Amino acid sequence: MNPALKRDGYSVAALRRMAQKRLPRPIFDFIDGGAEDEDTVRQNESAFQGWDVLPKPLNGAAQRDLSATIFGQALRSPLLIGPTGLAGLFWPQGEIASAKAAAAQGTVYCLSHGSVCTMEQLAQSHTGLKWMQVFIYKDRAFTRELATRAHDSGYDALVLTIDNQMIGKRERDLVNGFTIPPRFDLPQMLAFAQKPGWWWSMRHELAKITFGNYVQSNTPESVAALAARMGALLDPGMSWQDVDMLRAHWKGRLILKGVLHPHEASEALQHGIDAIIVSNHGGRQLNGAMASARALPAIVQAVNGAVPVLLDGGVRRGSDVFKALALGATAVLLGRPHLWGLSVAGQEGVEWVLDLLNVELDRVMGLAGAKNIQAIRDGDYLRPKSYSGPHASP
Repeated sequence: MNPALKRDGYSVAALRRMAQKRLPRPIFDFIDGGAEDEDTVRQNESAFQGWDVLPKPLNGAAQRDLSATIFGQALRSPLLIGPTGLAGLFWPQGEIASAKAAAAQGTVYCLSHGSVCTMEQLAQSHTGLKWMQVFIYKDRAFTRELATRAHDSGYDALVLTIDNQMIGKRERDLVNGFTIPPRFDLPQMLAFAQKPGWWWSMRHELAKITFGNYVQSNTPESVAALAARMGALLDPGMSWQDVDMLRAHWKGRLILKGVLHPHEASEALQHGIDAIIVSNHGGRQLNGAMASARALPAIVQAVNGAVPVLLDGGVRRGSDVFKALALGATAVLLGRPHLWGLSVAGQEGVEWVLDLLNVELDRVMGLAGAKNIQAIRDGDYLRPKSYSGPHASP
């Protein structure tokens, strides 16, 4: 076991600090930062503080079962790993390391469209549950092509992300001169040289950093050209007709990610969507967007159990997971936390994050009196901070 994890990795916040020490500032800020003033980033985390847990210890939860099910697939717990671009920039073969960690922990790994490896490469090394992220592109044929490749590679579900139709203004990246892809100019190289541990582990990898799923073997492009093509493909004019197009093309599970409005959640049911991910892209797109946890209850009410509802954004503690489940979520996705673990110790670091949050969730369940995940959803365990009813203190 990595001794630093055992000594210092006692919380997700601690792992964030460890990642900050190991990574060059431009790379760390790429993970950590959000759009403009980063209000939504902060709100995603603080939103969970808007609810108090009302324990019922006499329920007798001596044994707790954290297992969850989605699409009939049994998971060790309701913690999944969400799509995060360029994970291979934080650790060698970062996407593959993260996917192996997810498989070892009995959960789902969702590959980002902007991964360093290709979806085929990940599928060859990862036999566990895997989902693939796609967008609606101006070139609709390319959207269908990615879906076909995901099908041929054995992905279990397609995650259509709808809140990345334009790139958010990420000011930390502007200050650092960080671009997608990274420029390896003198200022960047000086920043990299200040973190010799990361530099040494990545010394053979940096030249390989690319957007694997966009590389065309018949027309080789530089990484900069790939990034420009990716940006040009994004389409703010996408509509429900495009969702219908993808639904007709993709016969597997289709998940809609980036939903915050309950009307959009209701509409999704009319277009054959199999699950909804309540998300604001980790606060990296629209600064001022509603926090995911605040948006969750209305989305759950809108779909009324017709499809699973997952939460993405701001989960930092097992108590956050508990609250999300109590608010009706089927499961939660991890973004930044798994990247912090990856940055510190690769696959072992990602497994550590999952273990850490599962242990915290188990403890909250024991203290609250919840024997299993369904009991959390059914147990009436939450009250808003402003609650002044019969359970309030005098």
